[in-house]
Parts: sequence; structure tokens; C-alpha cells
Amino acid sequence: MFHRHPFLSLTTFAYLGFVGWVTLTPISSAPTASELVMKVLARLQGVEELDWLTYGRAEFLANVALFVPVGLFLLLLVGTRLWWLAGFGAFVMTSAIETLQRSIPGRVPDERDILANTAGALIGIVVGLVLTFPASHRRAAARRRRAQTGAPSRSTA
Repeated sequence: MFHRHPFLSLTTFAYLGFVGWVTLTPISSAPTASELVMKVLARLQGVEELDWLTYGRAEFLANVALFVPVGLFLLLLVGTRLWWLAGFGAFVMTSAIETLQRSIPGRVPDERDILANTAGALIGIVVGLVLTFPASHRRAAARRRRAQTGAPSRSTA
């Protein structure tokens, strides 16, 4: 899988490194603890339509958004026929992150993060399925035609 998609694999591992940096660094050096984040959130809360955006809600939405690319990248690596494997992998990954956070100073594991991260990954998987549907549909039609004509099939991912 990785040798057939080297650029995608490199991009995926780079993004997973970023996710690890954001989620597994001590809270004092985590990017979410910065003054900039708090200033932006305060500015957004000043807009009347966004006064509902509390820190907890913003953090939940950030967790969802952080894992959308994870779901998309995993789907592209495993293929659309194994979409469920990408979802399961994302769930296992976020569960591992929350477990590891127990031993990191200042980090507090939260079951809602598992929900938010998995939901984000599932959104990424759905986006990937929608974007790859035309190509997947063409490959499936070609496989059916080859099966009907008895032509030898070639392996596709």
C-alpha cells in the first residue's frame, strides 16, 4: 500500500506527525494553549451570531476538523472498498491518543474527544468516498465487463 502511493504515504505520515504534535505534547507547549487562540476566540465571541461559541465548543469543533484529513488520507491509502478499515483505524488512533494523554503533564483525556475525532475522520471518509465515487464506479463497471467477457482481470486498489 505505501510503496504504491509514496507521495500520499509521505503526506499522511507528515499530517499524522502534526496530529501527534498537537495532541501529545505537554499542555504548556501545546499550540492550543497560546494567547493567540484565546484572543481569536474572544474576538469571535464578540460577534453576536457567534456568542454561542464557548471554549469547549470551539475545542470540540477543532477536534472534529483536525481529524477530517486523517479519515480522508486513511481512506485513500486503504481504498474505497475498505472504507470501514479507515474508520476503524481512526477510532483506534484517537483511542490511543486519549490513553497516552493520561501520562502527559497537563493533558486531560476526554471521551468526547474520541467522539469528536472519530466523527471528524468519518466526515473525511465520506468526503473521500464522494470525491472518488466516479473513479470507483468506472473501475467496478470495468470489472463487471471483464467478468462477463471472461477477460483476465488485473489487480486494482
